[in-house]
Amino acid sequence: MTSLSVEILAADAAEPITSAGNAQLGIAVLAGIAVIVLLITKFKLHAFLALTIGSLALGAFAGAPLADTIKSFTAGLGSTVAGVGVLIALGAILGKLLADSGGADQIVDTILARASGRAMPWAMVLIASVIGLPLFFEVGIVLLIPVVLLVAKRGNYSLMRIGVPALAGLSVMHGLIPPHPGPLVAIDAVGANLGVTLALGLVVAIPTVIIAGPLFSRYAARWVDIPAPENMIPTRPSEDLEKRPGFGATVATVLLPVVLMLVKALVDIVVDDPENGVQKVTDVIGSPLIALLAAVIVALFTLGRAAGFTKERLSSTVEKSLAPIAGVLMIVGAGGGFKQTLIDIGVGQMILDFSKSWAIPTLLLAWLIAVAIRLATGSATVATISAAGLVAPLAEGMSTGETALLVLAIGAGSLFFSHVNDAGFWLVKEYFGMNVGQTIKTWSVMETIISVVGIVFVLLLSLVL
Repeated sequence: MTSLSVEILAADAAEPITSAGNAQLGIAVLAGIAVIVLLITKFKLHAFLALTIGSLALGAFAGAPLADTIKSFTAGLGSTVAGVGVLIALGAILGKLLADSGGADQIVDTILARASGRAMPWAMVLIASVIGLPLFFEVGIVLLIPVVLLVAKRGNYSLMRIGVPALAGLSVMHGLIPPHPGPLVAIDAVGANLGVTLALGLVVAIPTVIIAGPLFSRYAARWVDIPAPENMIPTRPSEDLEKRPGFGATVATVLLPVVLMLVKALVDIVVDDPENGVQKVTDVIGSPLIALLAAVIVALFTLGRAAGFTKERLSSTVEKSLAPIAGVLMIVGAGGGFKQTLIDIGVGQMILDFSKSWAIPTLLLAWLIAVAIRLATGSATVATISAAGLVAPLAEGMSTGETALLVLAIGAGSLFFSHVNDAGFWLVKEYFGMNVGQTIKTWSVMETIISVVGIVFVLLLSLVL
């Protein structure tokens, strides 16, 4: 168990709630996922409702009593929200403080002032990766798009040469690096260690973002050569501020939770003695809850107060940061309920039985399942949650490193080929003023490169670990 994992009561330890055969269970899984896909894509139903209805349909198709299905769903929802809900909320607060205080703009302006010419795409991927650590993907896009458009226009750069590296940095952080919701839920589902997952995630993320960002942007700029759309350059959040936090303090604040969690992981590996005083301290300060809470408290001073925020404005900023994540929390919770229903009807054991005779590696299987759900639903988070629930039993007996790689394989699969059923696809299309074909040739191909390169590096690491 990791510090993130939560004891799942009755439902998680219980016997399967149905004795259906493997054939019926297989049909039930396909039917349940089909219901979710149909509700999201055809009827445009919110993912929370789609996952809830899909979980009930899954139980019904598997022949499970409705009362038991409801019990499994609610137990999974509760344990998932308990495990990751506070972390998502703290991440949202940190991201809001970073944006509203002008800290994000300070990072952007400082790095851009030191970059020019051929270095600009690399500067953009660095900016997006640092800012993308605490921010949700959609928030990061809204925050960075004005910068991308301004840099492309003022420096007379190709929009794709600047934009693709920024998008790649945000997307890789979103899919592979906690504390983003998808990786957090996958870590919780398979019982992975958050610190080790974070460390290995960074090892995979760095070469992945370089290949999918600055390197691929050369080709994307040739395929789609368009100017920055004038009407899409909005105002930046800090333009009305008299002062902004310093660059060093901002970067240190953003990286604080990452450093604390990595220190814990390192001490756990080097010391490996639960009774050791140093390890006891790092186990506390490096736990995700304390690491993120510490970063938020520090950010109130290094970001909020440094920008001249009053106590009232700080309180208002924190309050405003929590409202937008209600939908995310409910989707993640419902995804946890769907995962628990999958486990309790015996699907995990079915996959475990089948996989013994398969010649496909577990990591590749996890990636393929996530790819299939991503293509069908368009949601990276839904793909991560569902795939994690399906392959969770395969993590039994895995080492700490192997379970971390399992999380990363799922995360990489969840990013595969974003297309017209993904909200991110339309967000990028409209902001960059592209048509559907141009968006597929740039954004969709970039996402696919991230996914494929990600799983390749995960498989390479598995040979070492």
